[in-house]
Amino acid sequence: MFHIVPPQPVDYLVIGHITVDLTPTSLTLGGSATYAALTARALGMRVGIVTTRGDEIPLDLPDGIQVVSGKAEHSTTFENIYTPDGRIQYLRHLAPKIDFSSVPEAWRRAKIIHLGPVAQEVEPQIPADFHPELVGRTPQGWMRTWGDDGRVKPSPWKPLGDPLDQAGAVVFSVEDVLNDEEYIERIAQVTRVLAVTEGASGCRLFWHGDSRRFRPPSVKEVDPTGAGDIFAAAFFIRLLNTRDPWEAARFANRIAAISVTRPGISGVPSAREVQDCLTEVLD
Repeated sequence: MFHIVPPQPVDYLVIGHITVDLTPTSLTLGGSATYAALTARALGMRVGIVTTRGDEIPLDLPDGIQVVSGKAEHSTTFENIYTPDGRIQYLRHLAPKIDFSSVPEAWRRAKIIHLGPVAQEVEPQIPADFHPELVGRTPQGWMRTWGDDGRVKPSPWKPLGDPLDQAGAVVFSVEDVLNDEEYIERIAQVTRVLAVTEGASGCRLFWHGDSRRFRPPSVKEVDPTGAGDIFAAAFFIRLLNTRDPWEAARFANRIAAISVTRPGISGVPSAREVQDCLTEVLD
């Protein structure tokens, strides 16, 4: 049974689990859907989220973000353990998959539909009755698996043999694919626009058989959580508005750099910071 907020039209629809992230001292909201939706709202979009979640943490989202949520005993819950050798991640709870039939009719014509799985909870191809101008995919959730103990491990995403839809763009990180350059090249061949984020090194963009690297501004990193999702939302929106992937990458780089200077959700840029980044890109 779905509780549906009376659906008003949205510009940006993100489909994926809103998660609970375990920290040593608290529970926090997380997931690609959360970070992407907040970023899209900061960029002035009317936003919708379709998810499945429990009630561990109340949603405290700004006006302009509507949520359609299926009921679950537990939200998808991750525990992240940081070690000198990198992050160890455990999946402690998994909410049910998301069915495209739960997307309100009015939202199937959103300008951007962002598929943002964290644990294989949504299919990578949208149905034929969805008509966005741009389909954005952040395939991190299709690039992982987990064992009986819940420990998350990389698992290559195998998109369809035919090229992904021509209205599509894909964003993932080099960490998602364990720096596998051959794999990155294969995905680039079946994707119209591919952005690969590289943390403090910025990103690489693949488009029309060409690739370019974009360096971010130098900042003091406090917390990289959500930076890739913030990058993706900024990239998809700027790509839609300009039809220029190179400019979209420059803009998203600046937005993501801001995000790592603050912890967690507080890293989502403000409307003022968005405007400042736009000014820098256009200068």
